[in-house]
Amino acid sequence: MTQEAATAPITVRTDKQTVSAIDALADAMDRSRNYIVNQAIQQYLDANAWQVKRIKAGMADARAGRVTPADEVFAAIGDKHGWKL
Repeated sequence: MTQEAATAPITVRTDKQTVSAIDALADAMDRSRNYIVNQAIQQYLDANAWQVKRIKAGMADARAGRVTPADEVFAAIGDKHGWKL
């Protein structure tokens, strides 16, 4: 019985300045280049997944008519901060 590996290799090409920055950060954190790149990828995926989820929810709200006119939103923000709009 073969067991599937928990990780898979990928190849990424980037400019030497970026590689140097990754290496400097890895050295400062006493981590590997692999660790830094994986952390960066995970943060990117998390942020973009959150954004896509919120956009889809907003679009569903708009389709269902659950919206507030922009002038009301701006007025509420202005009132909260004491701004005259």
